Amino acid sequence: MKAALLQLTSGDDPAANLPVTLDLIAQAASQGAGFVLTPEVTNCVSQNRKHQIAVLQHEAEDRTLAALRKAAIQHNIWLSVGSLALKTDDPDGRFANRSFLIDPAGQISARYDKIHMFDVTVSEKETYRESKGYRPGTQAVIADTPFAKIGLSICYDVRFAYLYRALAQSGAQVLLIPSAFSTVTGAAHWEPLLRARAIETGSYVLAAAQTGAHPVQSGKPRETYGHGMAISPWGKVLLDMGTETGIGLVDLDLGEVSKSRQRIAALSHDRPFEGP
Repeated sequence: MKAALLQLTSGDDPAANLPVTLDLIAQAASQGAGFVLTPEVTNCVSQNRKHQIAVLQHEAEDRTLAALRKAAIQHNIWLSVGSLALKTDDPDGRFANRSFLIDPAGQISARYDKIHMFDVTVSEKETYRESKGYRPGTQAVIADTPFAKIGLSICYDVRFAYLYRALAQSGAQVLLIPSAFSTVTGAAHWEPLLRARAIETGSYVLAAAQTGAHPVQSGKPRETYGHGMAISPWGKVLLDMGTETGIGLVDLDLGEVSKSRQRIAALSHDRPFEGP
């Protein structure tokens, strides 16, 4: 299977972001990709809750999701929508950071709500409290496709190795980590974390990313690290997209998953222990 990672610089206007995403999907399909992956918050990168309330929609009405489902049909592809920021009916008004896997018939094969919230203080000038605007998910998700069993995750999840071990031990062969990673933490931790998750589980890791300075109509602007990556089950970097927007192609060979897990069968070597 040929997979295509899309690298975007989405702004805070979903209507403006959508044509860019659709154009890159069409380009990827024309280059032979049967599996296309977009990054986290494909529809809207914003830190302004008031603005988000004005522009975001519920899943059933979301125009970005509807258009991406049509694109999957048009191009006869599997499409991973890294995530969309969506309204929910939660009493506190928090949004969902939700990933979708869409099949070539345009049907939603799987949904995943980001479990781990990015509540961090990177520096005095850079702080994030994702849980103020988004409510965490509670369910790990694996999707069965004709070409692989796929484990879903989003961005900050990458720091929680137990999630990926559970996905791999439940059959996942390809792990998705779509992201909008901070430039500071990205430079320090992005590649090591992705490689670790691949090595620990003997899985492909595919991580489509947001990149650059994101245009905003209101609120604080944001920059993301880019460097969308594909990592082999043995931990080799197969693709590093740098900081430019565009498409990165990689061939997936599930024989490499089997080979890696046979060489080091760590997924079956769990031992009980006491303490600390």
